[in-house]
Amino acid sequence: MRFASIASGSSGNCIYIGTDHTHILVDAGISSRRIEQGLSELGVKPSELSGILITHEHSDHVGGLGVFSRRNEVPIYTTKETFGQILRFKNLGQIPEDLYREVIPDEEFTIGDMRISPFSIDHDAANPCAYRVDTERASAAVVTDLGNYSQYTVSHLLGLDAVLLEANHDVHMLEAGPYPYYLKRRIMGNKGHLSNDSAGRLLGDILHDGFKKALLGHLSRENNYAELAYETVRLEVTMGENAYQGADFDIAVADRDKMSEVIYI
Repeated sequence: MRFASIASGSSGNCIYIGTDHTHILVDAGISSRRIEQGLSELGVKPSELSGILITHEHSDHVGGLGVFSRRNEVPIYTTKETFGQILRFKNLGQIPEDLYREVIPDEEFTIGDMRISPFSIDHDAANPCAYRVDTERASAAVVTDLGNYSQYTVSHLLGLDAVLLEANHDVHMLEAGPYPYYLKRRIMGNKGHLSNDSAGRLLGDILHDGFKKALLGHLSRENNYAELAYETVRLEVTMGENAYQGADFDIAVADRDKMSEVIYI
């Protein structure tokens, strides 16, 4: 399995997961041109995609979906509530409804040689979900846009080889920053975004001896920076109630605007 972030940040998200036989995207929140450029770097043609998994309807996750889906006729997988909201966005243009495939959280489905496990997340959207992808030999997950997590979340992430995990903001930067009060409350609320500290605690809960790679993603441009997210998450792992140190595992930060390294698992 290959796993890479084409873009991950508060301004746009698009993650690639692929095998020799199956290629999918998680979210399409950047322009169709940028998606196609990213796929080209990976040696994948848009026509080879088997599906786009949409986590929720916010623009940084669906901004390029209209043009890309119309141009390439790739099936769109998401919850019916999310798809209903997407259809209301006039700026996306017409979304071909015949490409829609319904996702129900906690009901597994398959795409090619991948087993997809969608699970609910707490975010201020219609019916958002995160995705775990398993093959016979590897497993990865994309988990962003959740204001908090529980044992339910952890249970869906046990035994992973790799994860792209939200580390959206530093709490102190957000509190002292220029955002209006209501937006600060939203981001830090139970249906907002994971802070660096929370991301580190969640990562500590799912680490195991066979874990290979964590990519920290969905960083806020205004309320975080890569080095701070990296060091905070490593420190939380080290201080957490687990058997590991932050330096025991490969942790990196996904760039907002550029392709990450390609992770082979």
